[in-house]
Amino acid sequence: MAVHLRPQSIRGRFTLGAAIAALIVFSLLGAVLAANIRTKMLDHSFRDTLNAATDWAGSLDPADPPPPNPMRGVKLLQLVDSHGRVVVASPAASGLPPLSHLRPPENNRFNDVTSCAPDGGCVLVTAVRLPSLATRVLWGGEPHYVYAGRPEPVLLARHYLELITAAGALLAAALAAWATWWLVGRTLRPVAAIRARTAEITVSDLSKRVPEPPGHDEIAQLARTSNETLARLELAVEQQRHFASVVSHELRSPVAGLHTQLEEALMYPGSVRPEETFEAALSTTQRLQAIIDDVLTFARVRTTAPAAPEEIDLNELVREEVAARVHGPPVHVRTSGDIRITANRIQIIGVLNNLLVNAQRHAAGRVEVTTSRDGDEAVLTVTDDGDGIAPEDRERVFEPFVRLEDGRRRDPGGSGLGLAICRAVAGAHHGSLHVTDSPRGARFVLRLPLKKAEPISAPRITVNDRTG
Repeated sequence: MAVHLRPQSIRGRFTLGAAIAALIVFSLLGAVLAANIRTKMLDHSFRDTLNAATDWAGSLDPADPPPPNPMRGVKLLQLVDSHGRVVVASPAASGLPPLSHLRPPENNRFNDVTSCAPDGGCVLVTAVRLPSLATRVLWGGEPHYVYAGRPEPVLLARHYLELITAAGALLAAALAAWATWWLVGRTLRPVAAIRARTAEITVSDLSKRVPEPPGHDEIAQLARTSNETLARLELAVEQQRHFASVVSHELRSPVAGLHTQLEEALMYPGSVRPEETFEAALSTTQRLQAIIDDVLTFARVRTTAPAAPEEIDLNELVREEVAARVHGPPVHVRTSGDIRITANRIQIIGVLNNLLVNAQRHAAGRVEVTTSRDGDEAVLTVTDDGDGIAPEDRERVFEPFVRLEDGRRRDPGGSGLGLAICRAVAGAHHGSLHVTDSPRGARFVLRLPLKKAEPISAPRITVNDRTG
């Protein structure tokens, strides 16, 4: 099992980190396990040697000590006197020197020791000091000792236990690394698919979408969010292309007209008066300037964050702007309560003036402006008593460069961007602008969020704030 790690990849970094962590953890677990096994095996061996030594010591006959009877695998048994001489020994221990030089004291008669010979072999020995009563009866009080031993298990003697646990730790770490490699690869497979599809998406073709894996995990949410972003980007690019096409069309006509006028003046210098050519060219450039200014304003409102907002008294703003108008049909204002909004003053003034100009242009003899509150919104209504707008055209009038027949007749030099700019400003302030039903004429309703909720006072009516 070969796992090729590439640390520069997420998969490789995760796998390498998991392998290192697993190796550390399993090494610690292996060391603890090996120590525990070693302790258990030593305890078991010393328990057997202790039992063999005590059983044999308890069967000693004062007249004739019996030879040791090997039991439970304990074949090395010796009775040693205080001078280190072997008195009695089992066949396996016969002819051998004392298994140990350990002499347990009177107050601690049982001791365990590992005795190793120069040749490298080790024996697990339990030394038992015979009771003083037995030594007085048998040997006139001379201390004697019983040694019971067994060879150290091969698993411990040759360090096989450590080797086995080390191999197990390495194998477990390798398995953990492989599992991490496989799991991370499976987890990141949708990410690779998303990356591959994203690489195929270009500005010329934004219709493609990244694959969405099932479920609700972070990768699935990322894919859905990416598709939503792509959808918004596609819509924005389509709108931008459409807008650029419409702008080009709107600019082409006056530019073509200006070109024709200048060409005619050059081709027929005797038939065309220079003053007329200059006046026509000046009028055309003024229209071009108006269109360009409106286009820049519209683009700036749609793509640029509004300037720092300020608190605005909407009623006071309406009265000031209406009072400043000195031409056109009279505008009557009706305000209600204390209505305050947080917005860009210049942009809101631009929206109000545009709506007033539009209403006065189409009014038969009267324009009415009202302010009110509706929940947490401020409502500004501009109504004229003209012919109104057909229901099927109430949304079209907000599209860039769309001008109805009546509008072209009343304002031939208009760019058709005024209402589009107004709606863009309303949207930038988290508001809305619509045309609603009216008994007569057109009614434009602008809604903007209130600064804060306040008690509604009795309406205050101002009649004939400006008369024409």
